[in-house]
Amino acid sequence: MRVFSYLFHGLLTLFLLGLAVASLSSGQSLRLEMLPWEGQTLTWWLLGAALAGLASVVLAIWGRWRPLFFLWSLAVLGMMIHGFFFSHYWFAGPPEFHHALYLTAGALIAMFGAWFQARREPLR
Repeated sequence: MRVFSYLFHGLLTLFLLGLAVASLSSGQSLRLEMLPWEGQTLTWWLLGAALAGLASVVLAIWGRWRPLFFLWSLAVLGMMIHGFFFSHYWFAGPPEFHHALYLTAGALIAMFGAWFQARREPLR
């Protein structure tokens, strides 16, 4: 589960970083209805979150600051649950709803993996 957690959040942070960099380099504003920000503010939040998430993944893999990785994964799960299911976001149809369910289930499993790795003894 730890490996799944590292892969899930590593790929997620790289995806978010790519979105933010593409938005900044093109000058186009992002519009992600499931997140509370919009425009340039959203781009900067995505960039900052991606860098913080990537740092937490790398540090957790190295055995440093493991609770930070758990907090990151908990924040990601919370944002997904709130953004997809408890906000004004709407799904275009059943396939999009199923994708959101799968992504949220992956974040839940990754959160448990982060919890288990945070409880391990630190490397010496």
